[in-house]
Amino acid sequence: MKLNKQLEKIRQSSTVAMADRVLALKAGGRKIIPLHVGDPDFETPRAIVDVAIDALTRGDTHYTSSRGDRDLKLGAAQKHLREVGISYDPASEIQITHGGIHAYYLALQSILNPGDEVLIPDPSWATHSNMVTLLRGVVRRVPAPAENGFIPPISSWEAALTPKTRALVVNYPSNPTGVYPSKKYLQKLQNFAIQNNLWVISDEVYQNLYYGEKPTSLSAFPEAKEHTILLNSFSKSYAMTGWRVGYLLAPKGVIENAVKAGQNSITCVAPFIQKAAAFALSDAGVQAAADKMRAAYARRRALVLRVAEEYAHSALKLTPPQGAFYFFLDFRFLERLSLVVCEEILDTTGVALIPGSAFGEGGEGFARMTVAASDADVEEGIRAIFEWVESK
Repeated sequence: MKLNKQLEKIRQSSTVAMADRVLALKAGGRKIIPLHVGDPDFETPRAIVDVAIDALTRGDTHYTSSRGDRDLKLGAAQKHLREVGISYDPASEIQITHGGIHAYYLALQSILNPGDEVLIPDPSWATHSNMVTLLRGVVRRVPAPAENGFIPPISSWEAALTPKTRALVVNYPSNPTGVYPSKKYLQKLQNFAIQNNLWVISDEVYQNLYYGEKPTSLSAFPEAKEHTILLNSFSKSYAMTGWRVGYLLAPKGVIENAVKAGQNSITCVAPFIQKAAAFALSDAGVQAAADKMRAAYARRRALVLRVAEEYAHSALKLTPPQGAFYFFLDFRFLERLSLVVCEEILDTTGVALIPGSAFGEGGEGFARMTVAASDADVEEGIRAIFEWVESK
């Protein structure tokens, strides 16, 4: 029997492969330090859970609007206006989605035709490229070299442009590098997109996880609103990865297409989950809990950097991430494939990392390490990595 040839173009996720290997080792009784998964180690704030339970008890278990819960869309609009200063109409410019990945899927479905090209930085989260391929688009990778702080020069975007280019995708703060560019750079990027009639898809799921100056949203430029599509979710900021709820902010025409694609893919997002998400956006206690999580990531980031100072003589050098909860460790001095390096570190020390090659050719030689783990695991893990390097 024939199968979908498009899926043959998508390789198995290295992240999932590493997670499977970790589970197998744990099943065999091996102690593993899990610094590989981008899943907050915190429980969802109890008040959010209670709202969902209450909604379930009241019978909010049936079909609801494919566009999303009115209160949740209003909350998303108010959050964006409060934090960015740009307004979106909850009725026509916001779509509730089944998580951030579904938001991205709907965005691409809304604008792409087969053969359209999408510009994506390299390295970047693998799903950004894989989804374009799945929808029969063409990915054109734009180098984001370490020597340029993992930010693609504007000239590189220009060099990748062809008559078939339909959109560009960015994710700041970045998974896997933790970087985000200046407002001046983003203005230049938006000017490039406007001049070339391109859609800008901005994945901003880590927008509230930063350690210095607040990142600039790509919607912060009023002239760019009509060609910018924003993705956000509750997974990282509120420790709700398993709840699968997010949203799109986009021009009316995109949302109309997204509603059609949503109706024919998931019908709607579970109403009790939407009630809980709306509460998360409006409750001061939940926001305080989210702030505590961010403070914990900042503390662990500082912990890693303190340990690195103890190993200042090491060939392994760390660059402090500006946002998200990842370090992108530079193992290029070993002159070995990142997958081989990560497998040896796992086998030797029990520390699980994600090979940089999972994020594109530009990630080869690096490894992603999360601080979305306990303080003890983060400290033990980074010390074990430095000691492993010392043994080489």
